[in-house]
Amino acid sequence: MKKLIALLLSILMVCSLAACASKQDSASASAETVSTETASTESSGEEKTLTMATNVAFPPYEFYENEQPTGIDVDIATAICEKLGYKLEIMDIEFGAILGAVSSGKADFTMAGLTVTEERKQSVDFSTSYATGIQSIIVKEDSPITTVDDLYADGADYQIGVQQDTTGDIYCSDDFGDDHVQRFNKGADAVAALVSGKLDCVVIDNEPAKSFVAANDGLKVLDTAYAVEDYAAAFAKGSELTEPFNQALEELIADGTVKTIVDKYISAN
Repeated sequence: MKKLIALLLSILMVCSLAACASKQDSASASAETVSTETASTESSGEEKTLTMATNVAFPPYEFYENEQPTGIDVDIATAICEKLGYKLEIMDIEFGAILGAVSSGKADFTMAGLTVTEERKQSVDFSTSYATGIQSIIVKEDSPITTVDDLYADGADYQIGVQQDTTGDIYCSDDFGDDHVQRFNKGADAVAALVSGKLDCVVIDNEPAKSFVAANDGLKVLDTAYAVEDYAAAFAKGSELTEPFNQALEELIADGTVKTIVDKYISAN
């Protein structure tokens, strides 16, 4: 009887040890799976992104094609981001809000056909210039305004349309006074007002001016320029992005990539 009891106890102990070993193996396998999954997640990571604030209503520098932002600024920014190992994200906002978005950190930088001015240098840092802009004047084909000098003539009383907060807005307000300037959120809105007879002319960058004239019968761009200026990207004061971004931009200028991008869009217009 005692031998039988001893035998049963031995069997129970063996079963118990086997069960414990099975649980330990299972727990070990489970821990390895979690570790592998975590390592996989950490190794894959998420693609780094840079946010560019702009106003996607300024062809050929930025505009929508097939519901996607495109244009000179978008292509150059994409090429720079690729060099730096980032994905580009576009923040489409009103032009007047762009510098505030950059200064506050809501956007990493801006490229928006943005002119370098001493006033703007007080709130943002600029990159090397990548394009030259010309402020042009759009008029109706039968307009009495035939040169830029006509706007300054004695007794001239013209209503001038501009895109709000652009250098065209700043220059015209300084030269002709606020009572002669009408501001619009988009250049296209100013051109529409010109077509409808609410304005005598529109002052805007030359390349968008050509696009707007091509899309509206009865308009023309005057041969004489109103102003010449430089375009650049802009960053928050002291941004760590400025130096590497600028280095990448200068490399793309040196190897001809920027010129190729600019020619692609401006030649088409």
